[in-house]
Amino acid sequence: MVRSIIWMCATNVQHSPSSVPKCNDAIGVIEVLLVSVRSSIMSLCLFFHDLSLPFLRVDMTHRFRRDLTKSDAEAKMSKQKLQQRMKEQFQKAMGGMPSWMCLFSKTKDDSDDDEDGDDLMRKTGNFVGSSDSLPKGIIRIKKCLHANNDRPSEDRLTTVQFHPSAQVVMTAGLDQSISLFQVDGKTNPKIQSIHLEKFPVHKAQFSVDGEQVVATSFRNKLFYIYDMMEGKVIPVHTVRGLREQRVKEFEVSPDGESLLLTGTSGYLHVLTMKTKEVVNSMKINGNIAGVAFSHDGSKVFTNSEEGEVYIWDMRSSKCLNRFTDDGCVSGTSIAASKNGQYLACGSAAGVVNVYSQEECMRQNNPKPLKAIMNLVTSATSLCFNPTSEILAIASRADDEAARLVHIPSFTVFSNFPMFQRKTIYRAHRLDFSPNSGFFSLANNKGRAPLFRLLHYKHF
Repeated sequence: MVRSIIWMCATNVQHSPSSVPKCNDAIGVIEVLLVSVRSSIMSLCLFFHDLSLPFLRVDMTHRFRRDLTKSDAEAKMSKQKLQQRMKEQFQKAMGGMPSWMCLFSKTKDDSDDDEDGDDLMRKTGNFVGSSDSLPKGIIRIKKCLHANNDRPSEDRLTTVQFHPSAQVVMTAGLDQSISLFQVDGKTNPKIQSIHLEKFPVHKAQFSVDGEQVVATSFRNKLFYIYDMMEGKVIPVHTVRGLREQRVKEFEVSPDGESLLLTGTSGYLHVLTMKTKEVVNSMKINGNIAGVAFSHDGSKVFTNSEEGEVYIWDMRSSKCLNRFTDDGCVSGTSIAASKNGQYLACGSAAGVVNVYSQEECMRQNNPKPLKAIMNLVTSATSLCFNPTSEILAIASRADDEAARLVHIPSFTVFSNFPMFQRKTIYRAHRLDFSPNSGFFSLANNKGRAPLFRLLHYKHF
């Protein structure tokens, strides 16, 4: 192409002598030729732009894209080629077609589950677990290499989440990146990182099928959907029916059909994943502090900064019940157990009240089964493990302010955290792996401390 351009420019000089000023030396000739070359290149760029060819759109010299290039010549790359390269990187990182990607397209039988369990045991050091109920007092736990050790974040992490069906964990944060790692408890190799330009991630969450990641930021209503199967990062600039100035907090429904967006002035908006439009809205008095779906997705629990709890019917958007969180002045967080039994409500005072979901539905003034008072600063993060035997609670206002609570005794495990030096720091998100084999936190140091819960033998 360069030769063609130079030939065109030379031809232009030869055939239009009247338009070219006379040059007294070689420098003048070179200057004239460079002007002609620059003019021709600009014309060609405009021509290619009109044809909508995106070969100049992506800068591959960015630190998060360098590992996608094969040579220095690939300083620029078309979006189509970049998507293909991202697919190839998945396969290379996993030694062929990643087994976790295969989970998207097929349903495993019991024998496959057993094989996966055995594979996990091999990779995590053959920790022997028990299928009996979890005992209280002391939890058998092992500290592993950080989940994101292969690529720590350069700023605070805001998200850590395990993939719903594969040995993969995701981290995201203020460094404008989303990263995926394979979890083996030993090296936790990075699978891929993507960079979202000028988009510090406030929250990222897997879709229910695990094929996509939804990510929001802090300042506007733009959010992204990362399609891992296609290698595409899809910006969603506008949502029909949404009149909010920003999209920040959200939850993915258990059926995967919708997103529940937290708005201002107490509004909750139901957005369909298929059409990306708001189909329903709900409103509480005051401002929303936390949102949680029931295990089957039929109900939504919300608590307000004013200390009230609302229960909504997801289908009709009607309020089924409303009550005041016992002793709460300002609500901060909420979580519902996977077995449908418990509802945990966190407060600015650090108290976490655990209720019976059934009693919350029936009574206007339910009493908590237990008031957990092991935090002295605001309870900003709550998470039940998949078996509903552990409630993880944390505060981002203080270092090492994280506890694991045994259910149903509602007592704190005395040996967590208990390490020779600080490990957790300030926790911003909590999550358990699909079968409770691992537990992780996203902290303000850009790390995701990872722990193996030895009682559970599967990932």
